[in-house]
Amino acid sequence: MSDHQIPVGLMVSAQIRIAAREAVPIVVRQRGHDTIGTIVLKINRLDGTAHVLTQVRMGDEIVWNPISRTDPMPDADAERAMQRQADMDPDSWLLEIEDREGRHWFPGRVVKF
Repeated sequence: MSDHQIPVGLMVSAQIRIAAREAVPIVVRQRGHDTIGTIVLKINRLDGTAHVLTQVRMGDEIVWNPISRTDPMPDADAERAMQRQADMDPDSWLLEIEDREGRHWFPGRVVKF
């Protein structure tokens, strides 16, 4: 971990508190590795659809990339994607955000590759 990176768990805790101020719940579904864990977000739009974003590093910048070209996707598809991620990478942090506006609440912009 470089000097300018904060532990993932600390960043997650801070973002949970920030979102809670606006009554937006963020739930940790899988706690990952505190220094090397990647964050995967399921943003439940509360309308039967969800965004699933994965954290990607582009040089010195952290960005968020939708895992599918279908974005938002049906909630059932998002659930399957989260389960695949959990099965594939036990070091990942899997978070679910309930936000009708679809905000991701973490630093970094959303980039579609």
